[in-house]
Amino acid sequence: MLREASLRVTTPRIAVLKAVHTHPHSDTDTIINTVRQSVGSVSHQAVYDVLRALTTVGLLRRIQPTGSLARYETRVGDNHHHVVCRSCGAIEDVDCATGDAPCLDTFDDHGYEIDEAEVTYWGTCPTCLASHNSKRTL
Repeated sequence: MLREASLRVTTPRIAVLKAVHTHPHSDTDTIINTVRQSVGSVSHQAVYDVLRALTTVGLLRRIQPTGSLARYETRVGDNHHHVVCRSCGAIEDVDCATGDAPCLDTFDDHGYEIDEAEVTYWGTCPTCLASHNSKRTL
């Protein structure tokens, strides 16, 4: 995968890919901590550099819902969307509502060649709903 993207295979790159694959939608601090647990000492800057390189070549996708830190995921190239909990910030993947990326077809593209659409659904996750409902019944 790294070689196909013309990147050298290094321990930090492999560790970052594994960390993001294991913990999708993680922020950089979570990724750094996960990488350190697997390979030991690694600098913040090294992880930031790897995240930038992997995002640039399309092996990772960087998302940043309004009011959130940047998050990373390995699910790339399918133009999926996200649902974000307003209470705890949990993020889940959401496939396009109808067919193959209908959100890429617009009535007026202003001459742009559109290759990605970013849709974010906002709401309250099941865990927060359950917590909120249990507090109301007390």
